[in-house]
Amino acid sequence: MTTLFYTHPICIEHDPGPGHPERPDRLRSVLAALEADEFDALDRHQAPKAELFQIERVHPASYVENVLRQVPRSRQSGQVHLDPDTALSPASGDAALHAAGAVTAAVDAVIGGQGQNAFCAVRPPGHHAEAEQAMGFCFFNNVAIGALQAMEAHGVEKVAIVDFDVHHGNGSQSAADRHRGLFYASSHQSPAYPGTGAEYEHGLHGNIVNVELEPGSGSDRFRAAYRDRILPALGEFAPDLLMISAGFDAHIRDPLCQLNLVTEDFAWVTRELLAVAGDCCSDRVVSVLEGGYDLPALAESAAAHVRVLIDR
Repeated sequence: MTTLFYTHPICIEHDPGPGHPERPDRLRSVLAALEADEFDALDRHQAPKAELFQIERVHPASYVENVLRQVPRSRQSGQVHLDPDTALSPASGDAALHAAGAVTAAVDAVIGGQGQNAFCAVRPPGHHAEAEQAMGFCFFNNVAIGALQAMEAHGVEKVAIVDFDVHHGNGSQSAADRHRGLFYASSHQSPAYPGTGAEYEHGLHGNIVNVELEPGSGSDRFRAAYRDRILPALGEFAPDLLMISAGFDAHIRDPLCQLNLVTEDFAWVTRELLAVAGDCCSDRVVSVLEGGYDLPALAESAAAHVRVLIDR
């Protein structure tokens, strides 16, 4: 079956400001890499806007309204900062709605059998967004919104989110705390932003697995984290749908952290996750772009990830 691909041009227009690491060229670099002939098999779709009620399964209506109300109306207005790192530009509201909409559409399509798996190349990212707090470059928690779409719209009982971004997805963990059927696992550098994700945190329902990796850990410790902790826990949970927070900022060339992975590590972890998905959930996987701030490393790593999705 097919690998589905969702993106939208408006996601490039979200502009957090000069010198910001979460810049439009991030998505441009990913899209350019996925234009290579080897990716011709991707079933490409323009992402719709998420409906507000879909976002409000994760974020209260008052929060969603407040974020969208603060979007500046013109470039002359500059950026509006929701926290020191998280800024709105005139295109940010629509970009955030299409980013969340890409994930809900991908979930609908994969559950509906229109594709085996999907990759959503979108920004702004989402895994730091708490229910009522924008942070860490994130406004709405795209992957959690997709997980709740599966559970609420399709009756899926168990959804797993596995997050290999170098930063802990505090917002996604919070969503798992609120939903017994939502599993969250993260490998992340510690200490690092946002300072959450301790290994002793297992969640209110025992559905959270965190593996802290010290700076400089490299490939061996990263792979051991999955072999020894995350993959066995994922298999035991046995999800009906697997979602991936695909951040590529653990790469050795990335400027924000020092986990020192190489491109092949992202291909390896993708293969390992898909193997579990083959056993548990009929290969149903939806992957969502999160971090990655060195443009060549991001492009290479995203291409390696999608190549495995296609080859499954």
